[in-house]
Amino acid sequence: MRKGRFVAFEGGEGRGKSTQARLLADELESRGREVALTREPGGTSGAEAIRHLLLSPPGEGWTIEAEALLFAAARADHVAHRIRPALEAGQWVICDRFLDSSRAYQAIAGGLGDEVVRRLHEFGSRGLLPDLTIVLDCSEEDVSERLQARDRGVSDAIGGREATYHSAVNRAFLDFAVDEPERFAVIAGKGSVEEVHHRVLQAVEPLLRSES
Repeated sequence: MRKGRFVAFEGGEGRGKSTQARLLADELESRGREVALTREPGGTSGAEAIRHLLLSPPGEGWTIEAEALLFAAARADHVAHRIRPALEAGQWVICDRFLDSSRAYQAIAGGLGDEVVRRLHEFGSRGLLPDLTIVLDCSEEDVSERLQARDRGVSDAIGGREATYHSAVNRAFLDFAVDEPERFAVIAGKGSVEEVHHRVLQAVEPLLRSES
């Protein structure tokens, strides 16, 4: 049995993560791999329920501490019931967001601190990390156009936060890649969907070659 592989897509709002995750999953399936395409928060019934709470919060909304706990709870369920079983079955797991989104959004931009988020991950998900984390990097101008086309002026509770928050999120992802180059690949998001997909495949190719 082939060893399962785990690839996560990260980046700020409007970077094209969902599109590129789907294209990679399609390409891998065309090469004969079994693929579990999933997302965070979400991926299981429990985690999807938490997703709704996070993106459409009741009342006055969540504190940053509560938000981090909810993301960690959703991830713990996702890892236990979807990601680990798929990896153990030899599948490729392609995930739209994972731990590093919590690090960027709650730990860095939200001011909670990276150590806190990492401790929650160690406890809830036993420290599972992707084999490769792809960060899609785009100019603010390109992202603004995509968000206008995607959201049509309506954003969820996190996507609708102020520009300074999202700038901090975007910087955080790039800083993570500098600090842990063995775990990340930064992919230029400029150009056509097909051009970006080609760059993603180049980054994933070493994992394909190393399959046993």
